[in-house]
Amino acid sequence: MSHDITVDEREVEFYSRIAETWWDQEGPFWPLHKLNQLRSAYIIEKLSGHFERDAANAEPLRGLRVLDVGCGGGILSESMARRGAQVTGIDVVEKNIAVAALHGRQQGLTIDYRLSTASALADTGARFDVVLNMEVVEHVADVDAFMQDCSRLTDDDGAMFVATINRSAKAWLFAIIGAEYILRWLPKGTHRWRLFQKPSEMVAHLERGGLTVVDAVGVAANPFSRSLRIVRSLAVNYMMFSARHAD
Repeated sequence: MSHDITVDEREVEFYSRIAETWWDQEGPFWPLHKLNQLRSAYIIEKLSGHFERDAANAEPLRGLRVLDVGCGGGILSESMARRGAQVTGIDVVEKNIAVAALHGRQQGLTIDYRLSTASALADTGARFDVVLNMEVVEHVADVDAFMQDCSRLTDDDGAMFVATINRSAKAWLFAIIGAEYILRWLPKGTHRWRLFQKPSEMVAHLERGGLTVVDAVGVAANPFSRSLRIVRSLAVNYMMFSARHAD
C-alpha cells in the first residue's frame, strides 16, 4: 500500500515495531485505553442524538455500519461492536490488523478487519453510517487527500468523528515535550508537530467533504492521577463530531 499518497512509511514502520503491545494496558498504549473510555462515551452520546437512539440502551448502535479508520489493535472497534455496531476496521500496518483480529476473536466479537487504506476502500464504493477518524490525521502524509477519502466513505445522513492534536505552541509543549519526553506517557517519536492540524483547518477539510461540524471538545490530562476529562478548550487536542444531512 506504499503507493497511496496518504501513507507515511515512517509511521508504518514505527507502529509495526510496537504493534504487539496494543492490549497491554500498562504498556505504551495505556493512555489510549484511558482515552477510549472518554471518546466512546462521547461518540455514543452524539450518535444517539443524531440517529435518534437511546444512549442508555445496552446496544444503542445496533445496526449502524461503523468504519474505524486506522483501527490499530482494535481498541475503539471493540468498544463500538460491544454497543451493537456492525464494525469494519482498517489499518495500513499488517501487524496491527493481525493483533486486532486475534483479540476480537478471543473476545467473541464479529469485526471485519482489513489491511487497507481509506482511499482503497472508498474506491470500492463502500459507504458507512459512521466514520471514526480518531488519532489518525496526525500520522498521514497528505491530510487533504485523506480527509476527502474519509468523506467519500461517509454515507448520506452519516456522521464522521475526527480526533487529533492542535498545531499550537501549547500542544507542542504538552503533547510532545510533556507526554513523550518528561512524563514518558508515549514513546518518543509518536508525534510530529508539523503534522498537527488546527481546528479551523479541520473544519475546512470537513466542509469540503460536505460535512458540517456539530460539536467539538478537547481532552485534558492530569499528570498526577493519570486521569483524563472532557473540556471545551481545543488548545491542545480536540474531538469533532460532524454530520452530513441528506437533501
